[in-house]
Amino acid sequence: MAMYTKDATDLLTYVGGKENISAVTHCVTRMRFVLIDDKKADVKKIETIPSAKGTFTQSGQFQVIIGNDVQEFYNEFITVSGIEGVSKDAAKQAAKTNQTWIQRLMGNLGEIFAPLIPALICGGLILGFRNIIDAIKLFEDGTKTLVEISQFWSGVDSFLWLIGEAVFHFLPVGIVWSITKKMGTTQILGIILGITLVSPQLLNAYAVASTAAADIPVWNFGSFSIQMIGYQAQVIPAMMAGFVLVYLEKFWHKHCPEAISMIVVPFLSLIPAVIIAHTIVGPIGWKIGDMISQVVYAGLSSNVKWLFAGVFGFVYAPLVITGLHHMTNAIDTQLVSTYGYTILWPMIALSNIAQGSAVLAMITLQKKNERA
Repeated sequence: MAMYTKDATDLLTYVGGKENISAVTHCVTRMRFVLIDDKKADVKKIETIPSAKGTFTQSGQFQVIIGNDVQEFYNEFITVSGIEGVSKDAAKQAAKTNQTWIQRLMGNLGEIFAPLIPALICGGLILGFRNIIDAIKLFEDGTKTLVEISQFWSGVDSFLWLIGEAVFHFLPVGIVWSITKKMGTTQILGIILGITLVSPQLLNAYAVASTAAADIPVWNFGSFSIQMIGYQAQVIPAMMAGFVLVYLEKFWHKHCPEAISMIVVPFLSLIPAVIIAHTIVGPIGWKIGDMISQVVYAGLSSNVKWLFAGVFGFVYAPLVITGLHHMTNAIDTQLVSTYGYTILWPMIALSNIAQGSAVLAMITLQKKNERA
């Protein structure tokens, strides 16, 4: 008998049997089940299995912690159950049937922003470093910055802005691309739509407030005109424009003959999406984004900021369990685009440090518990 045959057999029984499993896969340390009825899983009995380190349910998946040998355990489970395993993406799709609409919304939001996080981290570090060398007066009795006294560091500061501008000012390109990637539509159309939101032909979003209304450039169509305003660093308008493009493309794919779809679908998807972006969803999204950032910023800089921050810190960890914490990504990036920095990321970092500290404490308290 293989090493995990008995444990795998017991797990099959305790999750409700083969007939209760809609899909099964695994990650680095956990078996992931999409169960037809979660209530049929006997958690207490599962936790008596020697190989099982614990269980939890997240994003519609019932997960059993196995550890580093999960691949071997999974192979044994597939053998004893006769169930065909699926990919993690397929399991995620199956799990959505067990999720509420808000969980599905937050899950999709998280998957949209996840590919952008490395760029945001890189851009944030660059902005932070540039602030140190070009904004903080550390030299000559606190009267000059490093950039002001060194041509080399002045050049470094200027060069790094090339990357910083690409990350934050042109963020809509990444957002629209990520939406099309997530929704399974044509990614290059998403990139093009994103570029039309930040094109140099448009008045830069940062210059709108200082430009008189009469001086804002327009596309003049005779009987009406459209303002040529860019959406640099704007998160909500880019998201709304991206979903407009996605649903237009899906609509035309569904109703257009396959023989001409390659020509007709991109044309009828991209052009209306750009028009709608600059006339409807762009201005609306701009207002929504500003409102969100202003409310959060006001809360964290007001006379009751201690209360606002306390409530945020109190609810953030439970939000992680439900997956609703993904919505902070949109708020974070909107704060950066509006104010040049975010107040939430340091608070989230403290939450992560607290979780790590809790794990360290449990390791210390349970070090004599062999099973733990």
